[in-house]
Amino acid sequence: MVAVLNPLAYIAQRWTPSPRMLRRAALSAVVMSVVIIVTGGAVRLTGSGLGCDTWPKCTDDSLVATPEQGLHGAIEFGNRMLTYVLSAAVGWAIIAARSVKPRRRGLSRLAWSQFWLVMFNGVLGGITVLTELNPWTVAGHFLAATALLTVTTLTWLRTREGDGTPRPRVPRPVRKLSWALIVSSGVLIAAGTLVTGSGRHAGDSSDVPRMPFDYVNVAHVHAVFAWVVCALAVAMWLVLRVVDAPADTRARARDLLLVLLAQGAIGYVQYFTDTPELLVGAHMLGSCAVWIAVLRVAVSMRERPRTTAEIPAQADHQTPATV
Repeated sequence: MVAVLNPLAYIAQRWTPSPRMLRRAALSAVVMSVVIIVTGGAVRLTGSGLGCDTWPKCTDDSLVATPEQGLHGAIEFGNRMLTYVLSAAVGWAIIAARSVKPRRRGLSRLAWSQFWLVMFNGVLGGITVLTELNPWTVAGHFLAATALLTVTTLTWLRTREGDGTPRPRVPRPVRKLSWALIVSSGVLIAAGTLVTGSGRHAGDSSDVPRMPFDYVNVAHVHAVFAWVVCALAVAMWLVLRVVDAPADTRARARDLLLVLLAQGAIGYVQYFTDTPELLVGAHMLGSCAVWIAVLRVAVSMRERPRTTAEIPAQADHQTPATV
């Protein structure tokens, strides 16, 4: 009977990850989601977007970058190879989520959704190359990567919870404010892709078309949404203190404010210094940090009790942190 089990069931039958191992597996997927976003930005900022001029091969005759493609080819091909590292991290998260005892089907579904997002974004990245860096597909490629970051972050946060019915830790108006913060942050990130698509970093030295928007006007709209997010974050921090929210929730709201402050400073400096590549890359990293911080605040407003005791395969003396 063992021989007919699928590989995941076979592994789960023989291995149970400790709570710490489960959290590390989920966190590795979060880290690689950030890495793939930042290195994807580096491909664009170095003008290496068409370093490999076709897909899935790097050239019509070669699967890998050739010496003739130079540094741009190496950078683009290196970013493609990082997808395999990302896939390995996601695979580890899937195996760990499937193997935990008792089985957590909701956690497994979250982990598996990471796999499908990686596959989808891989194909979308290929379309981006085949359409010669069409700015709309580039924007879609980034948003799909952000969707992956969303799921990996939620999976990581769920590993620190149980599977019981969610119970609110703050009043309902505060939870509604967190939804407003999530929506406005999502709009801010989407508006950022329009700034990118209208700006000067097209991703290649050739004449790549840009979005039909005035860069200055789009940047101003993006800044308006940034101020809205900042205002909501300040309101959240104040309200959580007024309602005497749990200390960890207040700490996450404080962290969000600090990240937003740093991200806003980078954004304004890069705008007034004609968007230097290094600062644009730092702004992309900041975008990931802001989104993770927003999700952490939202998730910390509820708790999921553990319905049954876990059955770790190895000793883990650290108590899981409460989200």
